[in-house]
Amino acid sequence: MAAIDKYLTDVFERKGSDLHFLAGDPARIRLYGEIKPLSAEVLAADSVKTALYEIMPKIALERFEAKDGTDFAYNLAGVARFRVNVMRHLNGMGAVFRTIPSKAQSMDELDLPSAVRSLTDVNSGLILVTGKTGSGKSTTLAALIDDLNTRLKGHILTIEDPIEFVHVRKSCLISQREIGVHAPNFSSALLSALREDPDVILVGELRDLETMSIAVTAAEMGILVLGTLHTNGAAATVDRMVNAFPADKQGPVRTMLSTSLRGVVSQQLIPTAGKAGRVAAMEILVNTPAVANLIRQGKMDQLENAMMTGSAVGMRTMDTAIGALLDRRIISGKSAFQKAINKAKFEQYRNDT
Repeated sequence: MAAIDKYLTDVFERKGSDLHFLAGDPARIRLYGEIKPLSAEVLAADSVKTALYEIMPKIALERFEAKDGTDFAYNLAGVARFRVNVMRHLNGMGAVFRTIPSKAQSMDELDLPSAVRSLTDVNSGLILVTGKTGSGKSTTLAALIDDLNTRLKGHILTIEDPIEFVHVRKSCLISQREIGVHAPNFSSALLSALREDPDVILVGELRDLETMSIAVTAAEMGILVLGTLHTNGAAATVDRMVNAFPADKQGPVRTMLSTSLRGVVSQQLIPTAGKAGRVAAMEILVNTPAVANLIRQGKMDQLENAMMTGSAVGMRTMDTAIGALLDRRIISGKSAFQKAINKAKFEQYRNDT
């Protein structure tokens, strides 16, 4: 049993999302959005180094020694998998472990809105799930992949850094590739994927121009592509995709997105009221003919209005999603105010617990 295992087991049993394991500080857990000490014991630099070196795969260790930072996945048998980032900091070494459940939750278990569920009813195009780190993007994507794996008879290929949810074959052939282990970067792995007869490609992160370009091209070629960006808001996501390209390429990219984009889900996690836990508030943009026309014309500032008037097809803004959770008493007024985009709409609830 590795030295780190007792900390990870404790985090998992307490339903924590993250373990912060840094030299010079007590081990800490992120529990329902808040970071709290696991114990009062300050972690010594030597013991942290020993514990982390004990579990680092050879390739991750080499990357860490060369670049002072690395990412990898760690599997604690019978408990869970963890996405790990190891880095050097002021007091020595440190790591953050993100808990990945051993099994992807289904759409029903997550209670995903019907508009999100219907995004995977098509067999080609681009679906984007966005939000800040820790907003539940991977969980939502895993549910979409699990649904496709159940319904389709095809080839699903995932490209991740590192591999998070491990998908077991149901109706589909599943191929999972890890950046740094099976491919040098996202763009090369995605380019290779186009020659591997995929029906569905999951790209863990659209982090650079080349990866975005290949993803859009793949969607145009008839492949269903799912990806994530670290953006806040559906309109901002489309804008970010377009503005990643040089000015002379933005017109063609807008045209391609207007035909290939299926939808954007932008989400954040909000503490539930009256019980421990968090729930996802989801802003949803569906690529209707009206939305496609706005994208083609570069009128990104009007996409929010399109979401506000597109409730018939399941579109909604973040504030509408938060308001719906508040109306159902799933979240408190105080949490709604804190997470809202337009604070004035929720001013009356700011002190409600």
